[in-house]
Order: sequence, then C-alpha cells, then structure tokens
Amino acid sequence: MSDYDDTYTESQVIMTAVKIIAPFTLTYGLFMTFHGGDAPGGGFQGGTIVGVTVLMLAFAFGIEPTRQWLKNSVLTGLVAGGVVIFGAIGLGMIALGGDFLEFTMLKEVFHIKPKWGLEAVEIAGISLIVSGVIISLFFTMAAGFSPERPSGTGGISSADNAAEGPDSPVAEVGDDD
Repeated sequence: MSDYDDTYTESQVIMTAVKIIAPFTLTYGLFMTFHGGDAPGGGFQGGTIVGVTVLMLAFAFGIEPTRQWLKNSVLTGLVAGGVVIFGAIGLGMIALGGDFLEFTMLKEVFHIKPKWGLEAVEIAGISLIVSGVIISLFFTMAAGFSPERPSGTGGISSADNAAEGPDSPVAEVGDDD
C-alpha cells in the first residue's frame, strides 16, 4: 500500500490556465503538422504537441474523466488509421510503378509535385500515429502497474507473498503447481 494519496484534487488556477492555453497549443500543433513540409516541423513534432495538449487536459481535469472522454477505441483508431494511411500511400507508389514511398511517381503519373506525397504521409499518417501513441502510453502509465496476477497463470502474486510471511519459501514465477 502506498503512503501517499494519489487522488485527483481540483485546482481552479490550473483548470483556468489549461482552458486558456490548450486552444493555442492545439492550434500550434496543427500548424506544425500542416506547415512541416515547407519549414521546420512536420508530422512527428505536430503530433507530439497535439498529444501533449490532451495530456495537459488530463492533468487539469482528471485522468479518468479524460480517459472516458477519449475512449480507447478512438486512440486505437488514430494509431491504426495512421499506419493504414502511411502504408496505403507507400503501396500506392508501388502500384504506380515506383518503389515504396517513391513520390516522384506522382509527378510522372499525375503531373503533381512529389512534395504532396510527403505532405500526405506526414499529415495523415505520422501525426496520427505519434499523437495516438503518446496519449495511449500516458493512459497506460497512469493506470499503474498491478503485480497481482489472476489465478491459474502460475507463480504467486506479491499479495500472496505478503500473506505467507518473510520466512516462507517463494515459488518461482511461471511455476505451475
């Protein structure tokens, strides 16, 4: 059992500050994502800023309410959708007769700038993957680690260890008796 209270405590100062700051950080994250092909930035940096904006909201308004608002299926959809888009664009270049992510095929076939292929990968693929992974990792770490195991998985849990006392023999993890 831990010696500290880790429950959420509302702070009007933090909540007000986040209400003011969050729209700006979200806008800046989107700017970095959409403007990244022509200037410093891109899908990774913009996706990180968008993901951290959600983390900031979770710190201000509570992790569990934010987790309920942003369901796991949405986060899975962001990451999976980004991977599918990234792969589809790369395979599309193969279908046009080039190599994976060879954007010069866009100029040869559709007479458009190859830069638009890179923009599509950064905006629709990488930014979704990065923001979804950052938010998912945060929620996973916020849920904590529980060393207890369901019965039948072998080994003993730390709760079983404490109940038996310090002098009792400890079974090896994965030992099925």
